[in-house]
Amino acid sequence: MDTEATCREIGDLIAKARAAQAAIENYTQEQADELVTAAGWHVFKNREALARLAVDEGGFGNYADKVSKFENRVLGTLTDMAPVRSCGIVDEIPEKGLIKIAKPVGVVAALIPVTGPDATPPVKALAALKARNAIILSPHPRTRRTTEAVADAMRRGCQQVGAPTDLIQVITKPAISKTEELMRQADLVVATGGAAMVKAAYSSGTPAYGVGVGNSVHVVDDTADLDDAAAMIAKAKTFDYATSCLADNAVVAHESICGELLRRLVEAGGYVCDAEEKEQLRKAMWPDGGHIPSIDVIAKPATHIAALANLSIPADRSFLIVEETGVGHEHPFSGEKLSVVLTLYRYAGGIESAIARVNEITRYQGMGHTCGIHSRNEQNILALAMETKTGRVIVNQNLNEGAGSPRNGMPYTLSLSCGTWGGNITTENVNVRHFFNLTWVSRPIEPRSITVDSVFAEHLAKYGE
Repeated sequence: MDTEATCREIGDLIAKARAAQAAIENYTQEQADELVTAAGWHVFKNREALARLAVDEGGFGNYADKVSKFENRVLGTLTDMAPVRSCGIVDEIPEKGLIKIAKPVGVVAALIPVTGPDATPPVKALAALKARNAIILSPHPRTRRTTEAVADAMRRGCQQVGAPTDLIQVITKPAISKTEELMRQADLVVATGGAAMVKAAYSSGTPAYGVGVGNSVHVVDDTADLDDAAAMIAKAKTFDYATSCLADNAVVAHESICGELLRRLVEAGGYVCDAEEKEQLRKAMWPDGGHIPSIDVIAKPATHIAALANLSIPADRSFLIVEETGVGHEHPFSGEKLSVVLTLYRYAGGIESAIARVNEITRYQGMGHTCGIHSRNEQNILALAMETKTGRVIVNQNLNEGAGSPRNGMPYTLSLSCGTWGGNITTENVNVRHFFNLTWVSRPIEPRSITVDSVFAEHLAKYGE
């Protein structure tokens, strides 16, 4: 398709989105909440068919976990957003004379990754609708039909409550040129996916929220509850065959408990590769020697990956474990794998050794994203949080819970930003609060005393002039 045709096609989508958004721009909070609930319900009630389509079309993950993902993400997102005011006056601070009024951003361009065509669209769309925006989804060509089906479900929700269905649209024949044009014409871009996609979003000239490279590292110190640690690591590593960027890529375990942890990980379904098997696995996962795993191993079951590597493993094994000592390009297991392959490091001494290893791994890949720790030592927990460049530190939990969970207060999302460390503008979980603008109304208050003495007295007393 030529440039003129691309501009015209995307322009038509934008025009319909703007007309639809204008129709709900003055919705009350009650109307906006009714809209998002309807859109969410229609995804939720069709979750089994949508999960099946996602697995059949993309070949990533597994049916049962995708059904669970729809349940967790839709219910969690709606519950999370319920108390949030996104229409009209949303905050008043009388002592400062301030009122804050929420207003829509307009048309949102949502970039959908190939591994997340199922739950990513509703999480973004529900937040956009809550803030009275329209949204246009740009799917990956390989998983286009799944994203379209999810969007169709949400459009039926819009129709049910009398809202325009064009509040949610999809590029039906996706191409890079169309995504670029969509980002150029939209008012806000929310990009979830690989580094190239996020870079393109930031280069579009349109305000954008992006995500960073995943490569989550989980520390297990010598005070940890090893049963819980092993259960949580195994759960995160195997859920939907590790489609999540949060799933543990590496575990850094204290040498005094490493053997016991490893035994428990095997009990939880792990298979420990010896040196020869590790090399066979490396060749299968990175056949071209690059740092990105082969598409043939991404979000596939352990037995499938083992077969590719000519490994013979029991049929009941759900993830593979390799031990590693190095970090960097020459040690590809130290990077993000998006597969049910877990890298194990041992550390000796105090928590500083574990922190050094976490920082080494995330400097290679994953700066600003997520780390976790299983520990009963508060000093160790705080030291890890203080001394790592990570946006999330998940304590005594499954690392996937960093995207929101009934067990914590993290905002529900599937867009995990990584701050300036990861090339993003925020370290937050992108959520409904990122989908509306605020107008600040300022009234005069009793003047505050701001004097030279109040500002500089302590400095002058200590250092003089």
